[in-house]
Amino acid sequence: MMEPIAQVTALPLERDAVLRHAVEAGASDLLLTVGHPPMVQVAGRLEPLAGFGALSAVESRRLCESFLTPALHERFLRDLELDTRHHVPGLAHFRTNLFIQRGHWGAAIRIVPMRIPLPAEIGLSPHVVERMLAITKGLVLVTGPTGAGKSTTIASLLEQLNVLGPPRHIVTVEDPIEFLFEAKQAVIEQREVGVDTRTYARGLRGALRQMPHVIFVGEMRDLTSMSMALTAAETGNLVISTMATQSAPQTVTRIIDSFPPHQQSQIRAQLASTLRAVVSQILLPRVDGKGRVAAREFMFVNQAVQNLIREDKIHQIGNVISTSLREDMLSMDDALGELVDKALVPFESAYPHFVDIEKRAAVQRRAFRVADIGTGGVR
Repeated sequence: MMEPIAQVTALPLERDAVLRHAVEAGASDLLLTVGHPPMVQVAGRLEPLAGFGALSAVESRRLCESFLTPALHERFLRDLELDTRHHVPGLAHFRTNLFIQRGHWGAAIRIVPMRIPLPAEIGLSPHVVERMLAITKGLVLVTGPTGAGKSTTIASLLEQLNVLGPPRHIVTVEDPIEFLFEAKQAVIEQREVGVDTRTYARGLRGALRQMPHVIFVGEMRDLTSMSMALTAAETGNLVISTMATQSAPQTVTRIIDSFPPHQQSQIRAQLASTLRAVVSQILLPRVDGKGRVAAREFMFVNQAVQNLIREDKIHQIGNVISTSLREDMLSMDDALGELVDKALVPFESAYPHFVDIEKRAAVQRRAFRVADIGTGGVR
């Protein structure tokens, strides 16, 4: 059987044409892989990019190679996977992960907007933003699964600091750099792992010597970076980072369990004194089909949370979050309920993410009651 003739060639101009079409389609991600047309993720749904045919092995490889400098090409052939970035002026930035599958080249590309949104534009309430921006030292974490918008949330908070002042020195260590900041009130230095520093740990260690007010570490991904981040937060810096965890209690547990058993008591004490806030988020499709909206759990560390961390009663943190609305805390269940009650997301999309089945049932009853009223009682 003859292979379909692909409409995409490997020329750099065609690469940027594919990227442009993906942006115009409203995609958050683009996938290039052999045997499929370029695939885009729009509002959480994966679909073929209109107007393009299936990629052959040669086309997929050449498209992927067009993202690489000679030095990056050599690194990729050595490591068989690579994170890098690309920029199309006037269009967007693109965080690119190159990989090999069954001997063929492929790429997963995150589309990063040119303009950094402010917190209000991504659904962060003013009083929560005010509280978060008032934190000047310690550790702040934004967590969630891959593609949950963690980088966007952090970038929006940093941009708010950049726009409003007072002047601060912000140092980022990223792999690779995603949002590019234009200095306004702040002095911002962005360092890319593999380009400007060898590793997260070395970049973070160097940042401590650069008179920072805020350090953003792209990800706390291993024992060394976790240890360095805790030490940096403990010495009076504000350290902001991400983790691929689903909730505040799970985040605390993951950090502690990453250390050897004989160190965990010390780490609990260190974490109790340095952790200031955990924001856990997921993205859900909107009812109107116009993109996605974030559901966020907020935990601000108070005396009760500190005691639970020190005493290794992490499982009780959820109860503190649920009963501390006056301290701007919000559980994921309550966040999901608010989105469903406001008819921003369908109950069916929120359903799998509830933890408390009683709260889920209550939200379901309210959602169906509203649906009954809207249809005149006809189901």
